[in-house]
Amino acid sequence: LTEVYSSSPALGRYFRSAQVISFSNESSSVIYQLVFSVPPSTEGFMEHTMNPDFIRNILRQNIYDED
Repeated sequence: LTEVYSSSPALGRYFRSAQVISFSNESSSVIYQLVFSVPPSTEGFMEHTMNPDFIRNILRQNIYDED
């Protein structure tokens, strides 16, 4: 995750760290925390750039690009 987000053209300059919070072998699931350093509020920044769907899609695109 660190490599994915730190190298992202859209989010790389804001990304600070990724940390695994919980891992389950039973369900093959991981809960992680992403830390971003966001600039002072600018119109639309939190609604668009830091939108959870947008952040997830950065990871999805990276996975698709590797296949």
